[in-house]
Amino acid sequence: MKQERPVLHTAALNLSLKETHDMSRPNCPAALLLSILLALQVACSGSRESQPPPPTEKSKPAPPPAAPPEVKPAPSEPEQVLSEKVQPKEPVPAKTAAKPRRAGPDPALLNPSLAKEKAPAQFRVKFETTKGDLVVQVTRASAPLGADRFYNLVKMGFFNDVAFFRVLDGFMAQFGIHGNPKVSGKWESARINDDPTRESNLRGAVSFATAGPNTRTTQMFINFGDNSQLDSRGFASFGKVVEGMTVVDQLYKGYGEGAPGGGGPRQDLIQSQGNSYLRAQFPKLDFIKRASLVK
Repeated sequence: MKQERPVLHTAALNLSLKETHDMSRPNCPAALLLSILLALQVACSGSRESQPPPPTEKSKPAPPPAAPPEVKPAPSEPEQVLSEKVQPKEPVPAKTAAKPRRAGPDPALLNPSLAKEKAPAQFRVKFETTKGDLVVQVTRASAPLGADRFYNLVKMGFFNDVAFFRVLDGFMAQFGIHGNPKVSGKWESARINDDPTRESNLRGAVSFATAGPNTRTTQMFINFGDNSQLDSRGFASFGKVVEGMTVVDQLYKGYGEGAPGGGGPRQDLIQSQGNSYLRAQFPKLDFIKRASLVK
């Protein structure tokens, strides 16, 4: 609040001209007092008129208040990081060590009763061998039972890593004993009946080996030449090599007939010892690396 200053009022001293005139005489106490009062009033009023008014806030604006220091916003973080900060991480379950894969054959190969699928009317099988590739075409009508057994063996992967263990120059190349004794033992008694012979055992023809009537299991052979003399003995051809017969011609023949008639592998030892016996004693034998249906 503005403080007010006292003002000397002359109304209280308002004297008539007559009284003033009477007090103007020298040595009059009243005149002297009036003169002093008039002098003080003139001095006060002259002092107020000569000094400028004090500055107001408007005539001299105060300096603006200092702006608060600029605070730069922190750079935004990726949403993924923010969510990680807000939400606690779920505990990561401890990784369990992978169970070691059991060594051994495909369980399906240990159950010959599963080989019961009917083969298509016609199909092809590709053999990838250590000498190259060849393709066998099968017509089921030629030997239905033999075609069905061959089809199922291929689908089950039976011929993978199987040796051409008996290769006789000018006659035939025999294969079909599995390299794992556990597997070959299961199929030894899984016999199928004979088919009537409708196709001759000519060059490239594929037939099952037998130990007599109705004893076909998994062993078969590819004819190098004309072996039509086998037709009357129950060797019913079910397929024919249509590509890669030159690969068949290159299969290793050096071991000849199997023991005891020759120096080649013994079938009973292949059955009991498998590929370990063949690779140790007959390292030059050729193998089927893989057999698969051609789509």
